[in-house]
Amino acid sequence: MKTYEQMLEEATKKISKIMTKESRLEIPTPNVTIQGNRTFIINFTEIANGIRRNPKHLAKFLFRELAKPGHLDSNRLIFQGKVITSLVQSKIDYYIKEFVICKECNRPDTHFEKEDRIRFIKCEACGAKHVLRRI
Repeated sequence: MKTYEQMLEEATKKISKIMTKESRLEIPTPNVTIQGNRTFIINFTEIANGIRRNPKHLAKFLFRELAKPGHLDSNRLIFQGKVITSLVQSKIDYYIKEFVICKECNRPDTHFEKEDRIRFIKCEACGAKHVLRRI
């Protein structure tokens, strides 16, 4: 039979493994291809699905932030103009910080809600609610 200290040591080892895991939010890195004067994000819908957001909302944000016109074509996003991968990645990270991560508990378990004419980001983990800024 194990002593209390041995059981406690086992439990802390198991907990530390769980706590040191990476974030549950695993976003694929953008696969950016430049052809001529157009830029393609090939895995755009994978990115949007990974953060559980509507691809149209994320696309609108990127068009505004990068100041480039473009359109959403089935699985990929197309910009008119050249955009480097690091800039796309930094804008996606900013989007996640603003529109996905909860401001209270820092978890990605959020969704959009609409009450009357006001849109909110509501956290499913802690129940916090924040007004969604317009794009």
